[in-house]
Amino acid sequence: MFIIRCLSLITCLVVLFTSCENPHPGFKRTAEDIYFRLLMVGNNDRCCQFDDYVTVHISYSDLNDSIFFKGLRKFQVRQPDFLGSIDRCLTMICVGDSAQFIISAVDFFEKTLESEMPDFLRKEGKMKISVKLLNVQTPEEYRFEQIAFLHWVEDLGEYEKLLLNQFIRNENISMPPTENGMYFVEQQPGEGPLIVVGDTITIHYEGYFLNGNFFDSTRHRNEPLQFVYGQQWQVVPGIEMALGMMRDGGKSLVIMPSELAFGIEGSVLNIVPPYTSVIFEIELINVKR
Repeated sequence: MFIIRCLSLITCLVVLFTSCENPHPGFKRTAEDIYFRLLMVGNNDRCCQFDDYVTVHISYSDLNDSIFFKGLRKFQVRQPDFLGSIDRCLTMICVGDSAQFIISAVDFFEKTLESEMPDFLRKEGKMKISVKLLNVQTPEEYRFEQIAFLHWVEDLGEYEKLLLNQFIRNENISMPPTENGMYFVEQQPGEGPLIVVGDTITIHYEGYFLNGNFFDSTRHRNEPLQFVYGQQWQVVPGIEMALGMMRDGGKSLVIMPSELAFGIEGSVLNIVPPYTSVIFEIELINVKR
């Protein structure tokens, strides 16, 4: 079957590719003005069709192979309303295949991405796409996978709640949580007014899992964190909420569910897994009003 597919591919290329002068050596030109080069043939007969969902290793570069995007992506291949689209390229390969395509950069950015084309591509007006097709799913297979994933997420969320409730009972924490589900324990009261948005604050913090294992600390790095309170993406939401309840010089212990910490995706470096409740010890070192 593998040999038959290779022979069929060669036959299709002979039919599709025109014999006009080729400005891209090593590539063959299709009737849709796509330049195509098959780098590796996979041992699989599952080929991509329109409406399928594909998982690909993909990179975008200029014609001098200067890469400006590279990553693993999963998306649905749509029936294009113009010739020479990236969707059409993907229907030319099967699972396991690696290929390169040269297409119109203008069409890709303005029609597919609906954005402006970068200036560095304007001179030649073309771009190169390198693809390795890892998997193909029909819409039905994709929906089934999504349903299974949602059930897994729901189960994982329930398991987190169970672990957090057990921890609260075992530690004999009697105070009620805040409306957001956070437990705030003041260890040392501070002085002065509560901090407000716009204050420049300096803090130390140490982060632990519920089992006591350490995962992050500004003290260990000897680098206190300074930022303007209220700015986004400085600290996780639970720390910001806790700081809003503290005064200059104060210390607190905060137990927070994942929705106030690193959420359903976990931390960026995967140190904290998805759906993981955590503990932070926070010291508000200095406040500049």
